[in-house]
Order: sequence, then C-alpha cells, then structure tokens
Amino acid sequence: MIYTVKTSVRPLVEYVFRSGSLESGTRFGNALQEGTRIHREVQENYGEQDRKEVFLKTELVCAGGELLVQLEGRCDGLLQGEDGLYTIDEIKSTSETAEQIEGGRDVHWAQAKFYAYMLALDLKLDKVGVRLTYVHKPGGERSIREVVQTMDELSIFVRDVSERYAPYALLLKKREEKRNAAASTLGFPFGRYREGQRLFAGAVFKTIREEKNLLARAPTGTGKTISTLFPAVKAIGEGLIGRIYYLTAKTTTRAGAEEALSMLEKSGAYLSSITITAKDKVCFKEEEDCAGGQCRFAAGYYDRINEALYDLFENETRVTREVLERYARKHTVCPFEFSLDAAYAADVVVCDYNYVFDPRIAFKRLSDEQRSRSALLIDEAHNLVERGREMFSADLLKSAFLAIKRGYKGIHEGVRAAADRINAYLILLRKQAGEEGKFVGSEPPEVMFKLLEPFVEQAEHALMTIQGSEAEEELLEAYFAAQTFLRIGRLYGDPYVTYVETDGSEVRMKMFCLDPSELLLQASKNYRSAVYFSATLSPLGFYREMLGAAEDDYTLSIPSPFSPEQLEVKMLPLSTRFRDRERTRETLAQALADTVLERPGNYLFFFPSYAYMQEIRQAFEMWIDRERIQLIGQEAGMSENDRTVFLDAFSAERDKTLVGFAVMGGVFSEGIDLAGDRLTGVAVIGVGLPQIGLERDIIRDYFNERGRSGFNYAYVYPGMNKVQQAGGRLIRTEEDRGVLILADDRFLQEPYRSLLPDEWGTR
Repeated sequence: MIYTVKTSVRPLVEYVFRSGSLESGTRFGNALQEGTRIHREVQENYGEQDRKEVFLKTELVCAGGELLVQLEGRCDGLLQGEDGLYTIDEIKSTSETAEQIEGGRDVHWAQAKFYAYMLALDLKLDKVGVRLTYVHKPGGERSIREVVQTMDELSIFVRDVSERYAPYALLLKKREEKRNAAASTLGFPFGRYREGQRLFAGAVFKTIREEKNLLARAPTGTGKTISTLFPAVKAIGEGLIGRIYYLTAKTTTRAGAEEALSMLEKSGAYLSSITITAKDKVCFKEEEDCAGGQCRFAAGYYDRINEALYDLFENETRVTREVLERYARKHTVCPFEFSLDAAYAADVVVCDYNYVFDPRIAFKRLSDEQRSRSALLIDEAHNLVERGREMFSADLLKSAFLAIKRGYKGIHEGVRAAADRINAYLILLRKQAGEEGKFVGSEPPEVMFKLLEPFVEQAEHALMTIQGSEAEEELLEAYFAAQTFLRIGRLYGDPYVTYVETDGSEVRMKMFCLDPSELLLQASKNYRSAVYFSATLSPLGFYREMLGAAEDDYTLSIPSPFSPEQLEVKMLPLSTRFRDRERTRETLAQALADTVLERPGNYLFFFPSYAYMQEIRQAFEMWIDRERIQLIGQEAGMSENDRTVFLDAFSAERDKTLVGFAVMGGVFSEGIDLAGDRLTGVAVIGVGLPQIGLERDIIRDYFNERGRSGFNYAYVYPGMNKVQQAGGRLIRTEEDRGVLILADDRFLQEPYRSLLPDEWGTR
C-alpha cells in the first residue's frame, strides 16, 4: 500500500533541519514572521525578467516506495541572469549580524534548494542558482549567499532530506488511516440519547457537512460536550474534516472534553488528542531557571523534539497534561512548546480560545488547507465576546518606557533613545488629558506607531546582543507589548477607539475594540465550520451579532431536559443597587440565613463583587450558629490547589451545613459540576451588571450611535449571562433537586425578567 502525504516545503525542511535551543529558535519568531515589508522592498529591486512569489509543486516517492509526498511551495523570487541561469531567491529578515549567520542557516539553504529542485524538474534544467538574501535589522543592511547546484546535486539532497522526513510522515499517515476506519463505524457512546441530544448532534454534523456555522443554546443536561465531539468525529470518518479544535475559556471545561474523549475511545474511537495547558502552569520552572536562560528543557530543544514527537505519537493517543509532562521529562524538552508542536499533528486539540482567535498567539504554522479541513467546537461561547474584545485590543504604559530609558543608559543607546521618544510623547498626552485625566478618539494612534517601529527594531537588536542584563526582562515585556500594539494597529477600523487615561504620573494608551464580531469572523472563516454553544447563549440575536454569524448560519435552541419540579425558585424582591445596599443588608442576610436553616445542606452564594460579598457575609454570620454551619469564601488570585480545596469541601456526606461565598463571573460560577447532594441551593444576589467605568460607557455610546440598546449591550446582557451561569450550577443531572434564590427586585422587571431561562419558571 502506498500512503500519500500532502505538505509544503517549509514544514518538511523545518522538521528535518531544526536544531538548537528554544531561546534562539523562537524568542523572536513573531518578529521574523513579520517580514512582509522587507520582502517587498527586496522584490521591488528585481529586474523585468525576474518573478516573485512563484508557485512550485512536485511529487516525491520515498520510504522504499511506501510513501508518496505531494510537495508544494512558493519561492520568494525567481531571477533570470543574462547568461540564462535561473536563480531561486529566498529572503530572510533577521536580527543577527552577517558574521553571526556566516555561511547561512541549513534550514534556509534546504528550503531554497527544494525550490531549485522543483524548478529544475519543471523546466528540465541542468543547473540552478540558489541564493539566500538576508536583511539585517535594525539597519536594513543586506548580505547575500549564493551557490550554483546541478540537477544531480539537488536530486541527491532532496532525496536524502525526504527520507529523513518519511518515518514521521508515515507514522502519522498510518494513524490517520486507522483513525478514519474507527470513526466511520463509531457508535454513540451511551445507550440512548437524552432529550434534545440527537437533535443537537445531528445539527452539528449537518453544519460541518454543509460548511456552515452553528450557534446553539443547549441548557445544562443536554450533554453539550459529547453532542458536539461525537458528530465531529463522525465527520472525520466521512472524510469531511481531518482535525477538531475544542476551544474553551476555562480549565474546568477542558477536563469535560478530556472525559468525553475517553468515553469515545472506550467506544472504539482511535484519536490522537492533546490538551494545551497555559505555559505558566505546565512549565517546570520550580526546577529550572527559565527566565535566566538556564533551562535544560529549552537548551537544545530542537535537537530532541523530533524524537520526542515520534515517541509520543507512536505510543499515546490521549495526551493529557500528565502524559505530556512525562514525555517532556523523558526527552528533556519544554512541555509547553512540546504541546504546541504536537498540536500540529493531533486529531483533536483541546485548548483556549486564544490559539485560534488571538492574533498574537494563534497557530501560525497552519496552512489554509489544514484550516479548511478543521472544525471548531467553541464551548461556553458566551465568553468569546468579552475575550474577543481583549484579544483585539492593546495598550501601553508610560512607566515601562521610562524604566527602559533609565535602565539602558550607557548599555544600548538605540534602545534608550527610542524609549525616551515614546516616554516624551506619553508625557505630552498626559498634558493633553488635562484635569479630566482622559480623552477618547476614533483615529488610530499613527504617531505612536511611528515611534514604536524603531523601538521594536532596537529592542530586538539589544536582546540578541546584550543578554544577562538585569533590565532584560522588562525590555522583553515592553518589546512584546510594542509588537502587540503594532499588530493590533493593523486591525484598526470602525469598531475601535483610542483612549488615553492618566493616574498620577502614569499614562495608559489603549486601542480598544468595541465590537469584535468582524475580527472573530475573519479569524474563523478559513475553517470548515464553527459550532458556538453554551447553556447561556441568550439572547441568541445578540450573540449572533456579536460572534459574527452570517445570515445563512444556523441557530438552535434546545429545551431543558430536566423537570420543572427539580428546581424551586425563590424571589427576594429587594434592591441590591449600590445606593441601597446598606439599607437592605440585614434583610438580605436574614433571608439567606432562614433558607439555610430551613433546609440544611451545601450552598453557594454568588455576589457581584468581593466587597459586597464580604459585607453580606459579615451580616449573615450574625444570624447563624457557627457550630452548625461552616462558611468558606472565594479569594482573589486563588491557585489551582486552592480552588480544588474549595470545591472538595462540597461533600455529600458532610455533618455541617456548608455555605460558600463566591463572585459572579468567577472561577466557581461556571464550568463546575456539584451534582446530587453536593449542592442543595444557590443564591444569586444582584443582576450581575459590570461595574460602571470608562470602557463600559464607551461600549454603551458606540452601540447607541448604531441604533442598538447600548445599555443592554454594555451592561445588561453581560450581567444577566453571569446570573444564568451562576444559577446553572444547581441542577446538573436528572436526579438533582434544589432551591434557587434570586435576590433583586429587577428580576421582576424588564428586560431582566425576559432574560431568565425558561426552565427557571419565572416568566
């Protein structure tokens, strides 16, 4: 049997030739990828007979005839000399000097030689020139390395490199064949579908088949995770897609996806899945000095990563954090970078929204073809609106550049001068803000862009040449902040404002994205399908608009599978508005205490802020017997272990009643399951409105000007989503029973009343 693999030149040669350490290999990867302008400047000097961005393709047979590689790529330039010699030109921008690069990087030569081989084969040439054009930043000087290769030399080189790539490609291809066969015969992992579950799963499959998007409101109990993953795996079996991205906003939701993948595997699925954990959580920093450049998992990373990937995929299917860390230690590779490299070959990737939507860290090496054969499953999609605003916004602080101006005096004049100019401009803006301390504009900050570009170049040069400085980390942070600001600046358009805000001597400039819908759409449009789902995707019209749904995209609203008798809803029609809190504090505390005393068990009380939570907790303690009732509270910045201890306290076998105090919108208000007797009641205090502030008011005014209800868009809808999420913690299974307390008189008024879920029976 002959296996066929389609790939482009760059990933093939990078797989074979990558070497060295993470620091030198990836530290400035983003900057190196932003060489479009430099490429264009070099290409503008080409002659009339020269061509740029030339597409080439060929086929290679390797591994003793077992593997056919369909290869394609696009060379930067094809130059034609007066003597008729064709030359492939590969353009590379770099912060290294000509002396540091010496004869050129092996991976760059390999890429150019592959293009030369493909050209020689296509035009039946005996020899081809191979050129590397390096453009050195920050000065823009150019240096050229050039050789002439015969067709025989190119053939030997290409064949050797392809044979080194073949074992890994064959491993993945054989796994793919086994995966597809298992997926095509896979049955639903449960004996029966829950109410609404078959409809949901069918809608997901139809969406993928028809290359559409779907927005689904699927209440708790629908089995959202398996209802999306199962039909997506079946779509793999039908040859519709080759990869699934399961995107989440919180770690707790990722655990649910892993459990569903385990169920599918037990039912016969054969999938390679990987969960990407945030770098600060998975890093072995307690053992190694990552920041100081002494990490043995980063040093020589690329010398070991190929063997690590082969070992991983040869022996594992579900790559959880624990599995990943085990193989990272075995092969001495950075666990975070290892997970990213593995994600490019996995069938299912469970990760944060950022890896698809955030322009700063989205998967950079995915080709358009790979995206077109991938489906996005976006869990708890209501979170994506606010996360989208964060992803497509960027800010700068004056203090960062003042520190660099001072810290690099006498160390690197280029960095010091560039930071000084930025600091001076921000001082000017502080004066412009005047006594009000802020101003808002609708134009992009062009002056700042012009100041940041030389700073980025100088900072990059300094970081490459002056390592070990005490100020290195703060320069690195400012460098990435400046890069992000410039990158977001290229997205600037109608849904943006630029505002400046001062606080004493500090100045903050921010490009703020008010409506992320178009940018979210652009980030997802090359994928075959996107399924947005949540228990609280309400009102659907609002989320259709804010998530960038097209007119022909599907929407689905599934009724709750639970019986109304499972939930008792109590209304406390008192005011929790800030101005009334002192007046209603004792009444609220007593009502909460009465409920707990009448029905012992485990309770979660959710508040709109930490301050209000503490205020009511103190009053609540006056109405209860602390010998019979235990109180625990959420704290800001809780570690994973602290969160686990908090949730583990909700045991079904407790002797004492337990009351947990938490905040709406926090880590305990969504994505957690306390089924059965682990949770007796939930109280939601207030309608969850975000705190009034500059950004919320800017959003309100923006949508008012566009004929929408700005207050609803900025305050009501985000707030009531928190209410729905918090209340949804109570009934998680068909056996659960409990009491839900809604404490605020606005729950009986519009528009709040209409935004409560139907299954709460409050309308």
